[in-house]
Amino acid sequence: MPLKSVKPTSPGRRGVVMNAFEEITRSKPEKSLLAPLRKTGGRNSLGRISVRHRGGGSKRQLRIIDFKRNKIGIPGRVVSIEYDPNRSARIALIHYVDGEKRYNLAPNGLKIGNMIESGPEANLSIGNALPLKLIPTGHQVHNVEMHLGKGGQLVRGAGVGAQVLAKEGNYVTLRMPSGEIRRILDQCTATIGQVGNQDHKNEKLGKAGRKRHLGRKPHVRGVAMSPRDHPHGGGEGRSGIGMPGPKTPWGKPTLGYRTRRRKDVSGAIVRRRGQR
Repeated sequence: MPLKSVKPTSPGRRGVVMNAFEEITRSKPEKSLLAPLRKTGGRNSLGRISVRHRGGGSKRQLRIIDFKRNKIGIPGRVVSIEYDPNRSARIALIHYVDGEKRYNLAPNGLKIGNMIESGPEANLSIGNALPLKLIPTGHQVHNVEMHLGKGGQLVRGAGVGAQVLAKEGNYVTLRMPSGEIRRILDQCTATIGQVGNQDHKNEKLGKAGRKRHLGRKPHVRGVAMSPRDHPHGGGEGRSGIGMPGPKTPWGKPTLGYRTRRRKDVSGAIVRRRGQR
């Protein structure tokens, strides 16, 4: 997916590197697959901020994506590749032979007119969804299920793909995009191929305003705050954090402090990311 630079007509445009959107074939989404998307501003049901630095942003509509890929044995044709403001990946509009329309994540190499299918009988072509036990080792997959029938939860961002490493018993070992090696039940479904829009990581917003359009508010450094607002705050002039290890605004240790609670998920990890 090519990138393009723009003429420096203003300081905010000088450093912009944006997507050329050459793969997009349709500008308006399918109305039957839209849902309202209400903003929270990072606030929970009590009205208190539970996620900082969220708020504002352009108005969007939710595209209903088929992560479960449960149209078993029913082929569908790719009608268009579209932009989705709610994710970094592109989405593909699929018309199935039974008349139903669905949105899928668009893998790299998927073209208009291609036929895709789900289920154990599907062949090993890009965009087809199969159980992991039927996918040979070495293949790249995305939209991977963690729990049988729940739908894909892993490997859904632009340009990412997981590699099938080995099969042992009822589990398949995958190398995740982060480098983590994880075991997943071999009956879980995954889609063949790598997610498209690989150049998303090379885009440059160019100005702070475009970050605000995405719904992201400014992130203030802890050392720039006062001591009452952050453990790193205070001091005369520019100063360090003044403590052995960095802390969160609430005094909890960070940079290596483990917060995982679910033991059933932790047991599936063969090697954590960053380990050698």
